[in-house]
Amino acid sequence: MRSPVLPLTLHLARSSGRRGLQSQLLAAGAAAVGSFLLLVMIAATLGAGARADHTTWRTPDAVPAKRATAVQATTTTYVRQEPVTVVNLAHLPGRAATPAPPGLRSFPKQGRVYVSPALAELLHNLPAGQLADRFPKVRSYGTIGAAGLASPDELVAVVGRAPGDAAVAKAAGEQNYYDADLTKRALVSGFSGTRASPFTGVDQGAVLLGVVLLVMPVVVLASAAGRLGAARREQRLAALRLAGATPRQILAMTAVEAAAVGAAGALAGALAYTVLLPVLAELPYGVGVWYTGRLWVGLPWLAAVVAAVTALITVSAVTMLRQVATSPLGVAQQANPRRTRLIRLVLFVAVLLYIWMTTGDSGQLKPRQLLALLALFYGAFWLLGPWVVDRLGRIVSRRARRPATLLAGRRLSDDPRAVWRTVSGLVLAGFVAGFFSVSTLGLEGPSHHGQVAVITANAAGARHTATEARTLLHRAGVTATVTVASEDDFDSLLSGVDGVIAQVSGGQERVDTAVTALTPLGSGRYPFTQEYVSSSDDTVTARVATVSTATLVLSFLVAAASAGLTAAANVLDRRRVYGLLRLAGTPLEVLDRARVRETVIPLAVLAGGTTAMGVFGAMQLNKAAGTTINASGAVELVLCVAVGTLAMLAAIAGSRPLLRKVTAGPAQMAD
Repeated sequence: MRSPVLPLTLHLARSSGRRGLQSQLLAAGAAAVGSFLLLVMIAATLGAGARADHTTWRTPDAVPAKRATAVQATTTTYVRQEPVTVVNLAHLPGRAATPAPPGLRSFPKQGRVYVSPALAELLHNLPAGQLADRFPKVRSYGTIGAAGLASPDELVAVVGRAPGDAAVAKAAGEQNYYDADLTKRALVSGFSGTRASPFTGVDQGAVLLGVVLLVMPVVVLASAAGRLGAARREQRLAALRLAGATPRQILAMTAVEAAAVGAAGALAGALAYTVLLPVLAELPYGVGVWYTGRLWVGLPWLAAVVAAVTALITVSAVTMLRQVATSPLGVAQQANPRRTRLIRLVLFVAVLLYIWMTTGDSGQLKPRQLLALLALFYGAFWLLGPWVVDRLGRIVSRRARRPATLLAGRRLSDDPRAVWRTVSGLVLAGFVAGFFSVSTLGLEGPSHHGQVAVITANAAGARHTATEARTLLHRAGVTATVTVASEDDFDSLLSGVDGVIAQVSGGQERVDTAVTALTPLGSGRYPFTQEYVSSSDDTVTARVATVSTATLVLSFLVAAASAGLTAAANVLDRRRVYGLLRLAGTPLEVLDRARVRETVIPLAVLAGGTTAMGVFGAMQLNKAAGTTINASGAVELVLCVAVGTLAMLAAIAGSRPLLRKVTAGPAQMAD
C-alpha cells in the first residue's frame, strides 16, 4: 500500500495559505543565511591555511652540505611600515640543478630580481632612494606567480645571487632573539619547507577563534528556521493525530516538509556563496586580499554544509513534535506549558566548574583544547538560557503591575525555549563583545620609532660604520643623529648588540630613505626599524583585532536577523492568541509592548551575565599575559551592547506591521 505521507504533506503545504507560505519563506531565508555564513567561515579557515602553505617555501629547511645544491637566505625589510619578504638564492658551483621556486619558471640566475605584482607597482610609484636601490640594479623585474604568493597584495622579492655574495653568507643568517622568524639561512636542494611565513602562520588560528565564537549564533539562526510555524504545525498535526495518524506518520510528514524547505534555503545560500566568491575575495585580511580559488571550499564541503543545514532544520522541526506524538489532545487544547527543569542549572554549574579547573593551568593547554572549552562554555549557556527565561517569567508574572508586563511574563514562562531562541544570538554575542573589547593581547615595550639600526661584527666595526653611515645619510639628504650602540644598552633598538643606530627626522619617507641608504653597510643584512623588532607581536595583535571586529559585527547582525525572524514567526504562530486578546478588548499597543518586554527582560539579565563573563575572561587573559586592560574598551563595550540592542529591537519592531495585519478583523479565525 502506498504511503500517504508525501501526498498528505504536499496537500497540507498547498492548503496552508498565505500565512503558511510566509513561514516557509522565512524558514528558507534563515537556512540560506546560515548556509552562506557557514560556507564563508569554512572558506576563511581553509583559505588561511592555503595561504600559509604557499609561504612555506620561503623558510629553508637545511640539508647536509654534500646534498645541497643552493644557498637560500630569507630576510625581511620594511617600507611604509609594510613588510617586504626578500628571498636571496645562489646556486652552488658544480652541483646539480636546483628546482625552480614556486611562482618562478626556473631557478633565478645571478643578478636577476623577481618581484610580486604588488611590489612591482610599489617600486614603480616610490622614488628609487626609498625602495628600489635596496635591490640589485636590473633593466626589468621578473614576476612571481600566484603559486609563490599568499595574496595578490603581498610584497615579495626573489634575488639571484653569487655564492660568495654577502646576502647569502653566514652573516646574513645570524639571528638575534627577536628576529629568528624573519631571518634564516640554509643550504638547500629544493623548496619543500614546512614552516609558514611569520606573516601568515597565525592567520588560520585567529580565523578559527572567530569561527568558534560565531558558529553558535549561526547554528541558532539555522535551528530557528526549523521551528518557524511550529505552533501552526503542531495544531494541524495534532488534529491529524487525533484523526488516526500514527506518530511515525506525523514525524515523517514534519521531516519531509522541513527537509524540503531547509534544502531549498541551504542550496540558495550555497549558490549565493558561489556567485559572491569574487566579492568575498576582495575583503582584506592579514597580508591583503585573497586569490579567489583559495576561498573555494570544494564540492564535498559545499554538499556537507547543505546537508548539515538541512539536517539541523529537520531535527529542529521534528523535536518540536514530541508532544504531538504523545499527547495530541493536550497540544490541540494548548494545555501543556513548556516547563524547564532544575537539572539545567545543575549541569550548567558542573560545566563551569569543569572549565574553571581545566583552565587553571591554561599554559599547558593546546589552542584546540582552548577552543573546545570555549565551545563547551557556549553549550552550557545554551542549556541554561531557557531555565533562566522560565524563572524570569514566573517572577515577572507575580510582580507585574501593568497588562503588558503581565502578558510578557506569561509568555516567558509558557514557552521559555521560544523566547530564548529570540534573544540567544545577542546573549552569546555579549560574551564576544565583553571579551574582545577589554582584552589587550599586544605586549607593551619600548618604542623606537624613527630609528634605523645596522648590526656590526664588533664595537670597533661599529665606530667605523658610524662614520660611513653619516656620510651615506648626508648624500641621501636625510637628517639623522648617528650613535654607536653599547652592549650594555638593552633598551635600545639593538638590545645590547653591537651596531649603529640612526635617529631619523622627517617622517616615514625619510626613514625609508635612510634604510635604503644604509643597506650597503649591513654585510648582507638589511637595516631594520621598530616594525622589524615588534613584527611578531604586531602580527598576532593585528590578526586578532581584525577577527574580533569581524566576529562582533557578524555576531550582532546574525543575532538581529535571528531575533527579527523569530519575532515575525511568533506573530504568525500566535495570531489566534492575539486575535482572542483583541476580541477581549486588549489594545494593539499593549500587545506590541508585551512583545518588546518579553525580549528586553531576559536580554538584560542573560546578556548582562555573558558580557560580565566575557570581561572576566579578558581580565584573566590579560593577567596571564602580563598586560593591562584596554582603557578604551569600556566605551567600545558600551557602544557594542547599545548598538546590538538597538539592532535587535529594530528587528523586532519590523514585525509590528505584521502584528497589526494578523489582528485586523479578529472575529475571523482562520485556525
